[in-house]
Amino acid sequence: MKNIILLAITALTITTLAEEPAPPITRMAQLDKIAYADSFTGNKLAEQWKAAKGKWEVSDGVLRGSELAADNHGAVVRTPLKLQNMVVAFDVKLDGAKLTTLSINAEKGHLARIRIAPKLFAVQLDDPDHDGAEKGKVFFTKPVDIAAGTWHSVVLEMVGDTMVGALDDKVSGHGSHPSLAAKEKVAPGLTVAGESASFRNVRIYSAKAQPKADWKKAAE
Repeated sequence: MKNIILLAITALTITTLAEEPAPPITRMAQLDKIAYADSFTGNKLAEQWKAAKGKWEVSDGVLRGSELAADNHGAVVRTPLKLQNMVVAFDVKLDGAKLTTLSINAEKGHLARIRIAPKLFAVQLDDPDHDGAEKGKVFFTKPVDIAAGTWHSVVLEMVGDTMVGALDDKVSGHGSHPSLAAKEKVAPGLTVAGESASFRNVRIYSAKAQPKADWKKAAE
């Protein structure tokens, strides 16, 4: 009987470990420590998330965000982390959304983001100083074909003044700007414009201040 119990526990442990998502493949950043991870195993948002707009639901390991017409604004949920150098990884599925983003704030405004649409993947700087100088400065954009209802992996790397974004470890782009080094990076968040989008396996890591050697070759 004891052997049966031990075998059952061992099998459960192996299954649990197998379900843990592997660390993301990075092009530039060297991972330091896990800062936050959410597999959405419950039935509501964890306390670490703050929903500002839209409707957010948790079920069966998936976070689903939907824009509400009454908000007159895309759905937004953020976690109040502060990391100067970071890597954010997650899976996304478009369920009718026309756009979803992974957005990083500065203390007083939007700093940068990855944009994902059914036909577009982009890496861009926002306007952290609210002076219009960097508004919508797109570092990288590429046509893609993201079918509704299919899962795709996304990785954002931010080290110093540079950011790298990747989709499915196949499409990637990067860019640099002094604001990325000068501004404190806070509140990683997800946004949804349109019907809805789903997210799973969110992982946020701190990254070492020194990027990988010859990283640009891997990021191209």
